[in-house]
Amino acid sequence: MTYDVIIIGAGSMGMAAGYYLTESGQKVALIDAYDPPHESGSHHGGTRLIRHAYGEGGNYVPLALHAQKLWEALDEKTEERIFAKTGVLNFGPKGNTFLDTVEQSAKEYHLPLEVMTAEEINARWPGFQLDKESIGYFEKTSGVVFSENAVRTYRTLAEKNGADLYTNSYVQAIETTADDVTVQLENEEVTGKKLLITAGKGTNQVAKLLDITLPLTPVRKTFSWFTTAEEANYKEGAFPGFGHIGKDSTYYGFPSIDGAGLKIGRHDGGQPLIDPGELDPFGTFPEDEQETLDFAHEHFSKDIELKEGRVCTYTNTPDEDFIIDYLPGYANVVVACGFSGHGFKFASGIGDSLASILMGEEPAVSLEGFRLSRFDESS
Repeated sequence: MTYDVIIIGAGSMGMAAGYYLTESGQKVALIDAYDPPHESGSHHGGTRLIRHAYGEGGNYVPLALHAQKLWEALDEKTEERIFAKTGVLNFGPKGNTFLDTVEQSAKEYHLPLEVMTAEEINARWPGFQLDKESIGYFEKTSGVVFSENAVRTYRTLAEKNGADLYTNSYVQAIETTADDVTVQLENEEVTGKKLLITAGKGTNQVAKLLDITLPLTPVRKTFSWFTTAEEANYKEGAFPGFGHIGKDSTYYGFPSIDGAGLKIGRHDGGQPLIDPGELDPFGTFPEDEQETLDFAHEHFSKDIELKEGRVCTYTNTPDEDFIIDYLPGYANVVVACGFSGHGFKFASGIGDSLASILMGEEPAVSLEGFRLSRFDESS
């Protein structure tokens, strides 16, 4: 069989793209080194935030709103829980550039955003204990996407539409012509008209088979769940999702959902990965436990205790914006990578957009800002 599209990397973006392609009648092969959803990439850990008023840049807002509609549509196609409207509070010291951009993007796109003092935040959500210098921006329409549920649902629907999955399969070689692409696996070949590479931390391992190296840095990250005697203050419905942008650190977190515990992770920092295939277990470095615990004690409650920690990966670009483009010199190979720890919320919208691009159609939202040419020194 010759597929319309072969996808290498069937995680967040790849599985979403596979589903939307099959919805349009495309024959799709999805290849993954593991068996998604799994814990060897960037989509595990249960939950991800989706924010609409975007501190990383107002240009992301149309994509966030498009993704939100698609998450809600996916929610209606499954008994799995996909989205919970918990609201998201971004907070930090006054005058913070990130928070200023949140406010500006909300005004530009007419998004509901409540500006709150520290006193107002502490009164509404007793789980917070913020100092008086903090300010917050609350988005009531934002919330939580259940990441593994989403990948699992996309997989189920894509397979129902006829997609073929090659799981626990490692790519050995890629050959391209003007008309097709052949991907050599350990024991078989897969041939298609176009190729999409969405391999996360393994993207450069795949791209190097085509003699290309992309500006990507895989980074080891951790996140943790916490318990507290004041558990009722942190349950879903009593506590929002949140992001904290400090002077020299950035944290994010989630209410306790289904008794899992208050979840917190640090967005910046981490250890660059020399070998993306090897991840030191949680607790290898003192900061794995201490950073988030110190943050929780400072901003929430002194009696919070660590319950469990996990390790994941970010794949960062130099500017922390995404790469979504054709590979240079290849008219039938598209890459989507470098999601830099803030990409999952957009996976539905990016998957839908990638499907359009691969079918020769205009995506619903412009992806011009994610072209590889921005890293070209001659541009």
